[in-house]
Amino acid sequence: MADKKTFKDLGLSAKVLDAINKKGFEEPTAIQVMTIPVMQRDDTNIIVQAQTGTGKTAAFGLPLVEMVSTGSSMVQALILVPTRELAIQVSEEINSLRGNKDIVIAPIYGGQSIDQQLRRLQKGVHIVVGTPGRVIDHLNRKTLKLEKIEHLILDEADEMLNMGFIEDIEEIMKHTNPDKRTLLFSATIPQRIKDLAHKYMKGYEFLKVKKEQLTTNLTEQIYFEVKAHDKFEALCRIIDIKDGFYGLIFCRTKSDVDSVATHLMDRGYDAEAIHGDISQAQRERTLEKFKKQRVNILVATDVAARGIDVNNLTHVINYSLPHDTEAYVHRIGRTGRAGNVGTAITFITPSEYKGLMFIQRNAKTDIKKSKVPKVKDIIKAKKKKIYDDLTTILKEEIDTAYLSWAVRMLEDNKPEEILAAVLNYCFEEELNPDAYGEIEEIGAKVKQQLNKQGKARLFVALGKQDKTSPRKLVELIGSKSSVKSKDISEIQIMDKFSFITVPFEKAEIIVASFKEKGRKPLISHAKKDGKSTYKDKGARN
Repeated sequence: MADKKTFKDLGLSAKVLDAINKKGFEEPTAIQVMTIPVMQRDDTNIIVQAQTGTGKTAAFGLPLVEMVSTGSSMVQALILVPTRELAIQVSEEINSLRGNKDIVIAPIYGGQSIDQQLRRLQKGVHIVVGTPGRVIDHLNRKTLKLEKIEHLILDEADEMLNMGFIEDIEEIMKHTNPDKRTLLFSATIPQRIKDLAHKYMKGYEFLKVKKEQLTTNLTEQIYFEVKAHDKFEALCRIIDIKDGFYGLIFCRTKSDVDSVATHLMDRGYDAEAIHGDISQAQRERTLEKFKKQRVNILVATDVAARGIDVNNLTHVINYSLPHDTEAYVHRIGRTGRAGNVGTAITFITPSEYKGLMFIQRNAKTDIKKSKVPKVKDIIKAKKKKIYDDLTTILKEEIDTAYLSWAVRMLEDNKPEEILAAVLNYCFEEELNPDAYGEIEEIGAKVKQQLNKQGKARLFVALGKQDKTSPRKLVELIGSKSSVKSKDISEIQIMDKFSFITVPFEKAEIIVASFKEKGRKPLISHAKKDGKSTYKDKGARN
């Protein structure tokens, strides 16, 4: 069997290797081993078929960092992604891979101030990471010039196809340097993607990463739906109901890590925190304590947790929803190792349901909904542990000093009263139900109005005859309300009307935004049969 490749084997420079080391990457993934050498040859277009969660951002990001010239302030690479979240994530990831190389990377997406983006582009940017709609806006304004780019990367091409962006991609390609290299990354390669490749890529090398199961069968995956202000209380209940809890808790930001860890320590838990602002020496001391279980709870950011290798964790808890499937897979992959059974728990607020389902679909896994443990069940579990511990002690030889003490106490008191007093003295605080706060249940009234997925179907009185497309519909909604494109799914454009699906609370915002006094609303709730709640002559059965 051939030895595993290292990042050094892939021909990366010392500066990039240093950046990789600082991030904690230990060895390249399959997609990185396949893609990086081909990109570095700089002589062919590439199509890569690989699942989300396989390390593809670093696969194209690392050689891109090597190839970009800091001698010019022109845009040298454009990375197209389907969502604003992915634009931010990819931009941050490549930024973390550049080391001390003076490369400027800018994410541009709808929902962010266009003036802010204009100022950034005017100062000079080497790599642009953008969503198709906003990139076209800048092309039309002539504030983004792509005539001399050397690399065009289409990330998650099949998702962009599903979201109706394929025409936008073709439009963008018309503005690019015909001699550029194009790299297309996609989990699936449908015919429309093949057509795009044949038309614009003038020959390419096809790389396919073998499909692997992204998550282990030894990891139970569940989620809890709670209000944001109830997350910490829910976390404490989960820790307390598990005898021998030993887990990693992931937060999105360094400030969240500090806050959660501090609150846990204030409540008496053995917890520590690691993130990017903690020195390497402190990080090593903290990890050593965690690995030896001198602390049983470690709160961390994704980047800080890279390289942690512990086989016997009972839990990995996503205190905040991961940015994407790759982050989710990396996080939960730290439990269920070496034949041990583990539990991966994700907290979501009602508005994050769609994001979790996107992760579930892409990771090809099953994340089951569960209820936060009730206080009475936690107290019951604690009492059982106390009983089991005392029973174990009774089976051992008891110190004669304690036996003598017990005899003296029993002279003037009933045995059951003495035992009750001892239990009260030792465990009053631990078994006090008032130590737990209330958790607000997601309102029953709201639940009745939600369908099984926590979503609502909306009717739009615009269709193909009005020259409506998925992108135009998303932009219209964004211009009238605060609802983002990532919240809109299942867009169905008919001849005279359309349908969209959004989280329930977003539906209320959209409907309210399109109400006009004295006129029928352009957007309204769809009936159970799929039609509008309003009679509309344009709607067909």
